[in-house]
Amino acid sequence: MSYPSAQQESARTPTDAGHHRILTIPNVISFARLLGVPLFLYLFLVAHADVAAIVVLALGGTTDWVDGYIARRLRQVSRLGELLDPFADRLYILATLVAFTVREVVPWRFTAALLAREVMLGVCLAVLRRYGYGPPPVHYVGKTATFILLAAFPVLLLAATGIAAGVAGAIGWGLAWWGLILYWVAGVLYVVQAVTLVRAVRGAPAEAA
Repeated sequence: MSYPSAQQESARTPTDAGHHRILTIPNVISFARLLGVPLFLYLFLVAHADVAAIVVLALGGTTDWVDGYIARRLRQVSRLGELLDPFADRLYILATLVAFTVREVVPWRFTAALLAREVMLGVCLAVLRRYGYGPPPVHYVGKTATFILLAAFPVLLLAATGIAAGVAGAIGWGLAWWGLILYWVAGVLYVVQAVTLVRAVRGAPAEAA
């Protein structure tokens, strides 16, 4: 039996340690995005400062791409970041949709369609956890859908304020519906992954026998 050399161990340690780091630049950006959610809700629902709310939404959508880019560029990918980034995305999307529905920027049917997908994914995660699995890796289709939705929201809000309403409305709703479709496609892909894993676990004892 061969064992790893000291050089291999020393080379592996920084990577493993880095993967468990908490205070990294991408994680700080993700935490800042989380703080942007209550700020947006206050500006939009309480202060009715729609222009400021648009800025907060636009920054939230932009930093969704920035933190991932920095994590890869600086090699600061961490387990916390892998969990925190999609959580911040989901919180931004859900909070924005609820606020938009309250102020009738989007119809409740659109919000219901997106919430139904989240419920489906929640059930999927619960089943995976029961069989000892964590959340599945973020699929590129899901990341694309999230990016499109986060880009659509400030444009829809811009249309609701009456600024270039015709053009902004067409662009915003085009992005929103396309993002919703991709969001559901990603959800179906996650379910397929979960079913495959569960079947593998259930079939393992029989195959071993």
